[in-house]
Amino acid sequence: MLYWAAVFLVIALVAGLFGFGNIMAGAAGIAQILFFVFLVLFVLSLLAQLMRRTT
Repeated sequence: MLYWAAVFLVIALVAGLFGFGNIMAGAAGIAQILFFVFLVLFVLSLLAQLMRRTT
């Protein structure tokens, strides 16, 4: 998932470089959503691992 966030970030940067504002905004939004979903899943995974070790 972090890979796809990076891919959409690169697409947004390239689109911005060539002046495609709408494509840039869409790709940047998708990259941001994917990054935060990855971050939430990562934190949940860490918490699950901590719960598993305590029992």
